[in-house]
Amino acid sequence: MKIISLLFLAALLAVTRTATLAADGAHANVRALLVLASNQRGASDSRLADYEPTLRRILRFESYKLAGEGSAALATGAKSTVRLARGHVLELEMDKSEGKAVRVKVSWLEGRRSLMNTGLALRPGVPAVLGGPANGKDGEVWAVILVAD
Repeated sequence: MKIISLLFLAALLAVTRTATLAADGAHANVRALLVLASNQRGASDSRLADYEPTLRRILRFESYKLAGEGSAALATGAKSTVRLARGHVLELEMDKSEGKAVRVKVSWLEGRRSLMNTGLALRPGVPAVLGGPANGKDGEVWAVILVAD
């Protein structure tokens, strides 16, 4: 009978610990968009209409084209990979939440080349823009938009 009581207590503690970790752990879905920014005059990609004012304020280019997109579901301490396009990959790791914002470590790779390693506090619905390297054509520049929900 003593063994059954100990097993019951151990099971109860395991369930309580799991519930506590789930309550403490934050979750977020992060959408990533790979953008090609250009100084060539012309219309921007209509799929970026919601983000164009932010892109213009931060990057100050004339037009923007969506090159690829992806998303990831993150939990505290979890890592995820988002494959965008043209060899661009984001490795995301959620650190913790700060109020409504979530801290995310971002590693931006192009093939094997590391383009950026940074940390961001993403607030739900507020886009964060990362300016990246030149594309090599006509002064075009890569950028990534990250949005948590």
